[in-house]
Amino acid sequence: MERKTVTTTLKIKNLDDGGHFDGYASVFGVQDSDGDVIVKGAFQASIDRMQSGGRRPKMLWQHNPTMMIGSWQAVREDDNGLYVKGSLIMETEKGREAYALMKAGELDAMSVGFNIDEATGDRGLVIERADLWEISLVTWGANPDALIANVKGIQTEREFESFLRDAGFSRKEATRISGNGFRQASDQRDADQEKRLAMIETLKKLSFNQGVIT
Repeated sequence: MERKTVTTTLKIKNLDDGGHFDGYASVFGVQDSDGDVIVKGAFQASIDRMQSGGRRPKMLWQHNPTMMIGSWQAVREDDNGLYVKGSLIMETEKGREAYALMKAGELDAMSVGFNIDEATGDRGLVIERADLWEISLVTWGANPDALIANVKGIQTEREFESFLRDAGFSRKEATRISGNGFRQASDQRDADQEKRLAMIETLKKLSFNQGVIT
């Protein structure tokens, strides 16, 4: 069972002073950077299970499970995609930051995190059933400083590959880079801070050379 994230432009219908907003977290029938397509009905079983148990997907900041910034009051499928209605928790620092960025028009992307339960295809998957677990407000495109912070916090090669895919690399590119760059970084884990930062800078340059991160 593969874990995946898909990012879409955040089309906010409303944003009030209390941090309430709504829009689409995913749009059906649109090919993502990996060539995969989510079809209508993919999330429905997962949504039904959560609702029957009185649960909802988590609202996270940048897919960080330690940064919950709000809550979703409504999550449902329609003909267009995955419609969501939520509110930011303004008592949190990141909730206030997200609100300010959304109001300024700078924060304009959401990303759904899910496990693929059923899919067809090879190079490009048609995702027919997915287990939805979180919906994040995210930055479209990677910030070099954020890249450094995230690489420093990654502990396994799988986490590094997942990070690269969140940053916009294809599945193939992320696998190739993590297979080389992460092992080099791991060898330096016990080195002093200067060597560690030098390795991270190398990884950052490697990312830019792919022509994906801007």
